[in-house]
Amino acid sequence: MLFQSWSDLWRVLLVAVLVYPLLIVFLRVSGKRTLAKMNAFDLIVTVALGSTLATILLSKDVSLAEGAAALVMLVVLQLVMTWLAVRFGAVRRLLKSEPTVLLRDGSMLTDAMRAQRVTEGEIRQSVRSQGIGDLALVAAVVLETDGSFSVIASAQAGDLTALPGSSSTGDDV
Repeated sequence: MLFQSWSDLWRVLLVAVLVYPLLIVFLRVSGKRTLAKMNAFDLIVTVALGSTLATILLSKDVSLAEGAAALVMLVVLQLVMTWLAVRFGAVRRLLKSEPTVLLRDGSMLTDAMRAQRVTEGEIRQSVRSQGIGDLALVAAVVLETDGSFSVIASAQAGDLTALPGSSSTGDDV
């Protein structure tokens, strides 16, 4: 269907003009973290915000007030959960995964790879993407909390205190 009615089109335009500034205000008040893609929890909130915005714009069954309330609740819940995660280790562990070392000193850590469902080919690809052709030149490959790979070349490894399990505070994320 290419076109239904002018009134539907005008409704979408009007709601967009009204809800977009609300969304900007909510996001500015809540801070940068609300749209961060630091881990799966943050990504889910970002997707939920986008889905809610789309529903507000396109569904006649959702009023502007209901949609705005939904956006506010998502932002408030994100703020509360991240506040709790910063202060309480149990909440942090519930919401966030830990980074995982998959390769250390050129050797694949097969148990960690299996647990994270990562193949040898994926690790090799991440190493190649950093312009490194020899695994022996890699101090570590880490699967980060956002699903990306960090490749640490031996030449830049230093004392490897940035690796998970290396800090004295126990907060490796």
